[in-house]
Amino acid sequence: MLNEIFDACTTKMQGSVEHMHRDFKTLRTGKVLISVLDNVKIDYYGTPTPLDQVGSVIATDATTIVVNPWEKNLLQDIESAIAAANIGVNPNNDGDQIKLFFPPMTVEQRQESVKQMKVMGENAKVSIRNDRRDSNDKIKKLEKEKEITQDDSKSAQDKIQKITDKFIATIDSTLKEKEQEILKV
Repeated sequence: MLNEIFDACTTKMQGSVEHMHRDFKTLRTGKVLISVLDNVKIDYYGTPTPLDQVGSVIATDATTIVVNPWEKNLLQDIESAIAAANIGVNPNNDGDQIKLFFPPMTVEQRQESVKQMKVMGENAKVSIRNDRRDSNDKIKKLEKEKEITQDDSKSAQDKIQKITDKFIATIDSTLKEKEQEILKV
């Protein structure tokens, strides 16, 4: 019974950390990532299709992404979709491929990315704390219904706190690493 609560709590907290990592992919760091194009969809024969399914998307260097469509007649559609996505750069169509040139990040842009990253980290911590509260409430309910003793309840809540502390520490170390990555010129 308690092990189910521990497992459910751990799973939820792990999900919060994974969600934070997915959010981090939307942040711009010193090196441009092809994940900035993840939300760009192309109308491919009437179906909204992700960009990486209609051509190759490659980061050729720290500031350039090249989109090479498998069908050349899609160039205009891809160019329009990227322009509409408002990712901060204008697509350059050379007739064969589309190149995106991202300007180097300024110090202010880097600091703004760090602020966004810290907000994402804090949201993950709040989610983890909510998971801790929910788990502790389930444990207290078991104690109130006399299914576990007061000592079992106390030790179970201590274990939930240790699980929480582990995930909070993981988030803190991830935030520190990501901050160094963003601020590195």
